[in-house]
Amino acid sequence: MANFAVRLVHGPNWDAGRPIRGQDGWEEHAAFMDGLVDDGFVILGGPVGDGTQTLHAVEAADEDEIRARLALDPWASAGLLRVGPIEPWAFWLDGRP
Repeated sequence: MANFAVRLVHGPNWDAGRPIRGQDGWEEHAAFMDGLVDDGFVILGGPVGDGTQTLHAVEAADEDEIRARLALDPWASAGLLRVGPIEPWAFWLDGRP
């Protein structure tokens, strides 16, 4: 398994007038993401900068696995989020036990 930096960006149906937790389907999206954490796929993640993107540290075999798993997010099919850049990430410093 390898580590990747994955950015998720707002999709065409994102409502800029609402906060992230006020978007349609928030509960389903949050449950989906919690499941990815529970599976060990997402190591950590959350909004960065002005909140128009999220950054996730992901452990996966390759980019195809990342795209396939994130395609199952209810927000992906609803057009609220899309996968942005995916880059390999070498963890040289890691404070996890």
